[in-house]
Amino acid sequence: MIVVLLVILAYLVGSIPFGLLVGRMRGFDPRAVGSGNIGMTNVARAGGASAAAITFLGDVLKGAIVVGLARATGFPPHVLAWVGLAAFLGSIFSIFLGFSGGKGLSASLGIWLVLAPMPLLIALIAFIITFALSRIVSLSSLVAAIVLVPAVAALAMPPLYALLAIVMSALVFIRHQENIRRLLAGEEKRFAPRKSEAA
Repeated sequence: MIVVLLVILAYLVGSIPFGLLVGRMRGFDPRAVGSGNIGMTNVARAGGASAAAITFLGDVLKGAIVVGLARATGFPPHVLAWVGLAAFLGSIFSIFLGFSGGKGLSASLGIWLVLAPMPLLIALIAFIITFALSRIVSLSSLVAAIVLVPAVAALAMPPLYALLAIVMSALVFIRHQENIRRLLAGEEKRFAPRKSEAA
């Protein structure tokens, strides 16, 4: 029963739409500008770097806190994996937004930061290299999602962690369908945040 409640809590915390909350505090709705996404990248375009930073921090923490709570309570790895998955599902299918949401990347960063920092570090290096070469966040995110799966497998993590990585990476690709179409068409925009003063 405690595990079920913890998973439900993880989903609810993961569902908190920080991008939307930050946008409202700054006088804009990220769903009505740019790509319409509530994640850090679109918030940066609409509200500047500071708004993006707050959104990023909130989304990372909502993934990290629930998994960290489960770990601190002494639950085994398979429970941590379920809690992490629930938080991730909340971030992309938020109950507060009619089961829509962001793309889950910042939340997944928080989740894997607690679950398995080393595979996350490898995925982050892949993200940084791709972003430095392309300046395209979506492409960098997709590369990181691909790299995460073999990184988890290669570092001999608990078996359910590898399955979690596969599921989360697959969902990242599903949430990036529009980006993938634009990438294939050569139409995906490069990252260029707007200054908060201009917003």
